[in-house]
Amino acid sequence: MASADLRQELVCSVCLSIYTDPVTLRCGHNFCRGCIACALDAQEGSRAYSCPECRAEFQKRPALIRNITLCNIVGSFLSTLKDHEETGIFCCYCIHSPVPAAKSCLMCEAHLCDNHLRVHSKLADHVLSDLTTDLGNRKCSIHKKVLEYYCTEDDVCVCVSCCLIGEHREHQVESLDDASEKRKQKLRDVLQKLSTKRAAAEKRVQSLLERRRDNQEKAAGIAERVTTLFSDIRRQLEDLEKRVLSEIFRQEERVSLSVSDLIQQLEIKKEELSRKMRHIEELCNMSDPVTVLQEPDTVDILCDTKGRKRPYTHVHDGGDLNVGPISETLHTLSDIITGINTGIYGQEATDPLLDVVKAENTDSDITDTNTGIFVQEPVDIFLDVTTAGNNIFISGDGKTASVTRARFQYQVISTRGFTSGRNCWDAEICNISYWRVGMCYPSIDRKGRQSHIGENHKSWCVRGHNNKYTVMHDDIDIRLPELTLCERVRIVVDYDAGQLSFYSVDFYSTRHLHTFNTTFTEPIHAALWLRKGNIIISGVKSGAETDADV
Repeated sequence: MASADLRQELVCSVCLSIYTDPVTLRCGHNFCRGCIACALDAQEGSRAYSCPECRAEFQKRPALIRNITLCNIVGSFLSTLKDHEETGIFCCYCIHSPVPAAKSCLMCEAHLCDNHLRVHSKLADHVLSDLTTDLGNRKCSIHKKVLEYYCTEDDVCVCVSCCLIGEHREHQVESLDDASEKRKQKLRDVLQKLSTKRAAAEKRVQSLLERRRDNQEKAAGIAERVTTLFSDIRRQLEDLEKRVLSEIFRQEERVSLSVSDLIQQLEIKKEELSRKMRHIEELCNMSDPVTVLQEPDTVDILCDTKGRKRPYTHVHDGGDLNVGPISETLHTLSDIITGINTGIYGQEATDPLLDVVKAENTDSDITDTNTGIFVQEPVDIFLDVTTAGNNIFISGDGKTASVTRARFQYQVISTRGFTSGRNCWDAEICNISYWRVGMCYPSIDRKGRQSHIGENHKSWCVRGHNNKYTVMHDDIDIRLPELTLCERVRIVVDYDAGQLSFYSVDFYSTRHLHTFNTTFTEPIHAALWLRKGNIIISGVKSGAETDADV
């Protein structure tokens, strides 16, 4: 059945629209459930009900029976109608109501529904195609004929007249089907390549997701260990506090008891002395010399019979708080810190999890970052005047190198060299556009360009020139990122590990610049190279470089 005829059969006589939940009365007529319910409600006041279409009467309100078959037909029709309506193309010959078109005729430049398609001309000129909104693109703009061929030289679709008498008559042409198949094959090849790339991208995404998950798990494990560590620290500190306070209160109680006993003894002594003083005063006030002389020798009160002073019995003052046990208890705090250092650094050397984290962060902003509490005192570093150039000035404290003549450039190294352990120091750059800061062996050449730090195999440095920065070793430059800003440089040397690291330090953060890995063969000294301006050096606690910026 044609779409238009089928639509008419599926229209409700009440609302004149396609059925919605169709139901059937006993008379056989169908209505929308909502429409017939409203009609029957309006007839409630009358004594009988009637069919809105045939006027058949019912004594009682008729039961509404759902028409399942009609409901399925309506659903199928609406689904098909929706697919056609999505194209927005309707039959050109259905003038009474819009009916979705099924095909397009290139010859007639018209769209046809199923009904008109059956009566359409079957001549070869009438070429039917899938629905298209622009039929003009399917015809030659010059000869107004259907496009049937493809010119491989001009990459355009042409009609038969273009091939025979037109501008493409001597060109290589192919049928549209063959040309389309070749184009599809190329597209399939491209699709295959894109699919391969997409698969690789998906695999990479999966790998990154797994890596992120692993890092999250590792971070959670490290965080758990740190939490446990600090919980243990807090517990030990609380125990230590209780022990110290207990010792203080115990000694305070002991001293208080001693003082109480002393006060009691002194009160008795004071009473005895008061009694003796009253007796002496009475003797002194007597006028009868005989009575005074007949009294026992009063000198014996304070002296013995031979006139010597009778010693008083010494009464101890009760003592004071003994800080010895308290200090000994407080030494436990140092033991706690030592235990933290040993535990963290020892674990870092053997814990594969931390090894993985360190390996993944190589050459990143957290290279050489430790998680332990390290309280090593700052190194004491001074500049060696004997190694300074003739026109370089070293301050009296040996901490500042200055040059006042702009056309000269000079170098100086420190008096002290490092031969073991981990050491840090800072160099503050002041009003210099060209400078170098680093480390070198004492056997470095002292003359010529090859003596400059960074330009030989015996020295390493970071160089600043007009706000551009590089790190240098053996006359090889490594450019640092453009956003680097070095007003204070921190140098960290781990002699035993063979690592020399440079950091940029500001008020807010410490950012890793570069790390050289080598094997040190001599003591390694601090070295400065500068033009007009000055550089100030200072020692830093080892571990201070670990505050990586975020």
